[in-house]
Amino acid sequence: MKSILNYFFAFASILLLAVSCQQEGNEIDKKTVQLAQKLIDFNFTDQEIDSMLPYLAYARDDYKKLREIGISNPITPRLYFDPRPQGFLLEGAQGVNKWEIPADVEMPVNIDDLAFYTVAELSSLLKHGKVTSTQLTQLYINRLKKYGDTLQCLVTLTEERAFKQAAMADEEMAKGIYHGPLHGIPFGVKDLFAVEGYKTTWGAMPYKDQQIGQTATVVKKLEDAGAILVAKLTLGALAMGDVWFGGVTKNPWDLNQGSSGSSAGSASATAAGLVAFAIGTETWGSIVSPSTRCGVTGLRPTYGRVSRSGAMALSWSMDKVGPICRNAQDCAIVFDVIRGYDVNDPSTTNYPFNYNNSVKITDLKIGYLKGLFEGDDYRSKANDLKTLEEFKKMGARLQEVKLPDDLPVGSMAIILEAEAAAAFDELTRSNKDDELVEQHQNAWPNIFRKSRFIPAVEYIQASRMRDLLIEELNKIIMNYDVIICPSFGGDQLLMTNLTGHPCVVVPNGFDNENHPTSISFIGNLYDEATILHVADQYQQVTRFYKVKPNKF
Repeated sequence: MKSILNYFFAFASILLLAVSCQQEGNEIDKKTVQLAQKLIDFNFTDQEIDSMLPYLAYARDDYKKLREIGISNPITPRLYFDPRPQGFLLEGAQGVNKWEIPADVEMPVNIDDLAFYTVAELSSLLKHGKVTSTQLTQLYINRLKKYGDTLQCLVTLTEERAFKQAAMADEEMAKGIYHGPLHGIPFGVKDLFAVEGYKTTWGAMPYKDQQIGQTATVVKKLEDAGAILVAKLTLGALAMGDVWFGGVTKNPWDLNQGSSGSSAGSASATAAGLVAFAIGTETWGSIVSPSTRCGVTGLRPTYGRVSRSGAMALSWSMDKVGPICRNAQDCAIVFDVIRGYDVNDPSTTNYPFNYNNSVKITDLKIGYLKGLFEGDDYRSKANDLKTLEEFKKMGARLQEVKLPDDLPVGSMAIILEAEAAAAFDELTRSNKDDELVEQHQNAWPNIFRKSRFIPAVEYIQASRMRDLLIEELNKIIMNYDVIICPSFGGDQLLMTNLTGHPCVVVPNGFDNENHPTSISFIGNLYDEATILHVADQYQQVTRFYKVKPNKF
């Protein structure tokens, strides 16, 4: 964090130069940038400067919006991010989670149909000896080989490692050694997680041959639980979108459409039955968006719930790791394994996760963001309104909720941009950012460049405003067990990513073009259990997670 601030103090001088030009009646033009870049020892090309110019003007307007909000002196910046509001207490001890694994699951006539079974169903088959881990691993590897190129969702097949792990799982289960519901289950990870002995490409051409001499904590935890790593899956380059150095990851429901991102391969492969589940990450929508596009269920946990050790950093104060699965119960099973404190990631916590299947919807206080549901027409509006009606049929007494609207949430995105630019400082300075596939104005190369001009003062002010947002939003959310909202309504996606609140996104139908739509459930800090249970209850009624894309 100190290194970030060192850069930003230089950026403050740049803004002063720009402001002085503005006061003299001059716009921020190419000459201004050419002069300013000398302060930070850069030499951008004319083309790069032309690309930055409109964004520097937009940024200046955002700084003005941030300055309009008064902040009292005692409010501190979140230089070392902690999502907990002042005085936060969470009582209770960790119990034993008892998963409702069905005992009567039968093998299908066509073994390929197992590809679309839930983790819980596969776990039952494995535990009762109806299928072996080796058979499941072979099934998923065959499907990865068959459909990986079609979907452009596969970076690396970990075949040799997978079969060794599967053979060990079968041997252990034959001896009565059982590690839990993930034992013997094949999975994939977003290729920003390091796995020793394999490339970790981050989806970007400059890193396509990169090997990192460690295995990410989240992978270790899953493998310790007996899960079988079969693939490293695509991500949009450096965790943005669905375009990577090998192509565009596809949506299994419509191969003419990208899968969205940045957990592009994790969502696409899960939806198409190429893995039983996958691990993704989210900074600002990277689990919610591809899960929506591909019709799967994603959990974005509370910030600090899952270790990021061994994962690519994009924004140290916003990055989160979570599962992408068929349904909410599967997400709960996977989350229970990957959560917890890790000495290698000081942001992690060890709060309990007690998943309670006996909680009734009628006993919960459920809010909904009425203004977002009733606003202008949007693609999933009809399905979202049906979701509210479904909850009423389930006995929920929905209460209207309104999110804070007195803070410029969109302008706080400079926190992400500044941290991302710092994370890829060397890439920008070396000009290797030219190797990235996407080079338009909204792509990382241009964002990294223009973020060099974010002043330290404005970054800190935005961090202090984030503190205000945390306090305000928590006061609202803590009055409810869960809040239902359109997945992309208003500022809620950025807002809850800034505050670190958990979210579950689940499919809630299809639009007129047969593309999946989704609904989101926001919960209290560290209370993934409640929103996962509510999502599970909804899915037991609607069963949209059972529908699979026809081509796979």
